[in-house]
Amino acid sequence: MIQYHDPQAATSIKTTPYDLAILDSAEHKLTVGLLANGFPDSENFLQQIATVLQTQDANLRFEYYNKGNASIPASAEILHSIKTQCQAVITAYGH
Repeated sequence: MIQYHDPQAATSIKTTPYDLAILDSAEHKLTVGLLANGFPDSENFLQQIATVLQTQDANLRFEYYNKGNASIPASAEILHSIKTQCQAVITAYGH
């Protein structure tokens, strides 16, 4: 099993939690786009994100995208699909 390390250090700044509307989908099926940039494990990392989000809201659906190359912008086709199919998007990279 892949485990990810959270590199955040302790901070003296108080964390202020906030509610995200995207996680309140009891009335609607919401679709979240997950855009990997093509680095190794970027898709695996986004799958882990989806798994955690699914525990918060079982109504969420996910669409997976991968640019295939971290050094180029997302294609017009990918951007169009995200815009028309998703209400939110999360982007990530792996190494």
